[in-house]
Amino acid sequence: MKKKVLVLGAGLVGKVMAEDLATSFEVTAADANEEALAYLKQKNIHTLKLDVTDTTRLQAAAKQADVVLGAVPGFLGYNTVAQIIESGKNMVDISFFPEDPFQLNQVAKNKGVTVVTDCGVAPGMGNIILGHHNATMNVTKYECLVGGLPAVRQWPYEYKAVFSPIDVIEEYIRPARYVQNGAVVVREALSDPELIFFDKVGTLEAWNSDGLRSLIQTMPHIPDMIEKTLRYPGCIEYLRVLRETGLFSHEPIEVKGVKIKPVDLLAKLLFPKWSLQPGEEEFTIMRILIEGEHNNQKQKITYTLLDRTREGVLSMARTTGYTATAALHLVADEDFKQPGINPPEFLGKSESNYTFILNYLAERAVVYTKHVQIAG
Repeated sequence: MKKKVLVLGAGLVGKVMAEDLATSFEVTAADANEEALAYLKQKNIHTLKLDVTDTTRLQAAAKQADVVLGAVPGFLGYNTVAQIIESGKNMVDISFFPEDPFQLNQVAKNKGVTVVTDCGVAPGMGNIILGHHNATMNVTKYECLVGGLPAVRQWPYEYKAVFSPIDVIEEYIRPARYVQNGAVVVREALSDPELIFFDKVGTLEAWNSDGLRSLIQTMPHIPDMIEKTLRYPGCIEYLRVLRETGLFSHEPIEVKGVKIKPVDLLAKLLFPKWSLQPGEEEFTIMRILIEGEHNNQKQKITYTLLDRTREGVLSMARTTGYTATAALHLVADEDFKQPGINPPEFLGKSESNYTFILNYLAERAVVYTKHVQIAG
């Protein structure tokens, strides 16, 4: 008998994960938006109209499953994970919520529940790769450059969002943390821009974003770690203008007697302009650099990923979603069983888990190319 999986969220990434898992599990996809569920109904996947803020119904649905996969917007993520833990079910989550997930660590341990958080492409796959190398070498530097971009640049934004626009905007306002010479540095988002050339893509703009997340806590011995977001050149300037205008603010303002949050208005206006239209394609570009020492040899290891929309399935949905579904297989089959909160780097500690995830992605044409340079 197939194990049962509950997928929370049927957006552009959630539906791809549900369809992928349906080849191995009995899947139920839940979402508050019936329109989002319509596609999966056509694929004969069980669907459930569910608002995850209805904790009674959420826990009832979770208790019917063997394992849960979370793909809700970030502002709903923390409480959703807390409720799944309360239901006693193991979980993989990609909501990338702003709260510290380790606040839920002890209650998850007490419940005997394994939760894998931040399990997307970045954070996610980058953490898994670093976790693997951290277990086999003395790592001194980690750098992750990553971005998801439309294949065709269109004025004025030259950007399209494949997940919640509010979550995208969070990248532009959440302070960026990185580690330099062993100290945690906090800078504003969009800081320290630089232009970097990538084969088959061209020159892109990189800037500080808060993508290290759990690595700051779990890898404190690595003296230099940073994550930067990639966009087409010129992106930072208009984002800074929007931010300085106050349009990223969550503080309500009064407009003709009505109080609104500027960020809600901005998201409402931008979402249609940031939505991919039928036939539009995008790509995911990622470069991970790990430096350190192994067997008295200095090594520089580079992983590169260039993935494009394939057979109508968006690249960001594939690269994010299939990392999470690979992890869910490990959790469901108890190949990874560790009660508590587990960021993806914990998965990467195991050689077999690391290899399984890379092979799982490669089978779905998401291919990470590895290059090792040895000196000394």
